Amino acid sequence: MGAYDEPPLRHHHGGVQPIRDIFTSLIYVALCLALLYLLCLTPRGSPENAVSAMLRHVTIASSGEGRGGGGGGGGGCDYSEGRWVAAAGHARRYNGTACDVKGSEDCARNGRPDTGYLDWRWRPASCELPAFDAAAFLAAARGRHVAFVGDSMARNQAESLVCLLAAAAFPYRLVYRDREPGTRKFWRWAFPTHGVTVSVYWAPFLVMAAGRPENFSVQHNLVYLDTLAERWSADADTMDVAVISTGHWFWNPTVYYHHNGGEVLGVHNLPELNHTEIGFFSPYREAIRMSLERLLGSAAAGRRGRTVVVTTFSPAHFEKEWDDPATCARTRPYEDGEKEVGGIEGELRSIAIEEAAAAARSRVEVLDVTRLATMRPDGHPGVYMHRDPFARGVPERLQSDCLHFCLPGQVDTFNEILLQLLIKKKQQ
Repeated sequence: MGAYDEPPLRHHHGGVQPIRDIFTSLIYVALCLALLYLLCLTPRGSPENAVSAMLRHVTIASSGEGRGGGGGGGGGCDYSEGRWVAAAGHARRYNGTACDVKGSEDCARNGRPDTGYLDWRWRPASCELPAFDAAAFLAAARGRHVAFVGDSMARNQAESLVCLLAAAAFPYRLVYRDREPGTRKFWRWAFPTHGVTVSVYWAPFLVMAAGRPENFSVQHNLVYLDTLAERWSADADTMDVAVISTGHWFWNPTVYYHHNGGEVLGVHNLPELNHTEIGFFSPYREAIRMSLERLLGSAAAGRRGRTVVVTTFSPAHFEKEWDDPATCARTRPYEDGEKEVGGIEGELRSIAIEEAAAAARSRVEVLDVTRLATMRPDGHPGVYMHRDPFARGVPERLQSDCLHFCLPGQVDTFNEILLQLLIKKKQQ
C-alpha cells in the first residue's frame, strides 16, 4: 500500500499522537536538514548534483514508486515507458567470455571497437530502476527453478542472468548442456549457495513445431497449434519462475496444423500452397494462451507459488538487407521522438499484455520491454557476431545479427526489471 493509500489522520482525544506519525515527522525533519546542508555545500553548475539526486529519491519514496509491478510496472512504477540516459560503465558488469555466452553475442571478444553501447541505462518515466543486485535476485529466487522458455531472445536473457549472477562472485556450475556441439536449445545452471537453478528451453513457437526449427535448410515452419512443445511442457510443473518469450519466428512462412487430426488450419506467407492465409497474430495469441493455461492450470502452480512472466516483443533493427555489413551500424540509442514502436511490434506487445491480463492478472507479470528495446539499435552484435569480421577488408556481403543483444548489453536491463517483479511478488 502506497503512502497516499493510508486513511486520513485523525486527532486523538487526550493528546496522544500515534507513534507512526511522530516517526514520519522526524524523518521529514531530518531530510529537510540534510537538504539544507547539501544546498550549502554542493558546487554550482553540477549537471545532477547531490541535492537533485536526493530530491528525486524523496519523491520516489513519497509516491510509492520503484517497487516493481506487472504490465511493465504496476505497484506505482511503469518500467515500460522512459528513456535511455548516459551512465558511464552501467552495463560493463561482466566478461561475456568468462561466463560462456553464445559466441555470436560476445561482441567484445569478437572485436567490436566501439563500447559506448555499454554506457547507458534505462530511466523509467515514473520511477527509478535500480541496477541489478545479484544477492537480491538470489534471495528472491532462493530454492527455486527459474526457467526461460521460448525463442533465442529467451536464451539471450537467460545467459544475461547467469552472467550477472556469476559476476557477483556467486559460485555456479553448468549442470546440463546440449549434446550437439554449437546448439543451445536446453541448458541448465545451478547456484548452490541459494539452491537456485536457471534453465533455458528453446521453443520458438512455444507450441510444437517442425520443419525449419529443426532444420534451417527447410524453407518454412510446420506448427501445431493444439500441442505445446514437449520438452518445456513436460517440465512445467518443476518451474517456480517461468519467463516466456516468443514472436520472431511467427513472421516466417508457416503452415499451421491441428496435431491430432493433421488438419491444416491455414498458412502465413505461403500463397503457393493454396490454403487460407491467417497471418500470425492469431497463432501468436493462441500459443501464449495455451502456455499460460499450462503454467497456471496445474495443481503444482498453486502449491509452488509459481510466478509466470510474459516478456513482450523485442524488435530487430535491420535497416538494410540482412547481409549488408552496415545494416545495423548505429552506435547510439535513438533520441526521444526519433523512433516509435512499429505497428506490428505494437500489436504483438498488446496481444501479450491482453493474454496475461485475461489469464489471471494477479498471477501473471508482464515484462514489457518493447519500447526500451526499440530505442536501442546500437546494442546488437551486427557484423561482430563474427570474430574480427574486417580483418581482411570490408566484404560486400556479411551476415549480421540485428536482433539479439551483445552480452553484456541492453538485455541486462530485462533482468533488472525481472528482479523488481520478483521482489514485488515476494512482498505480496
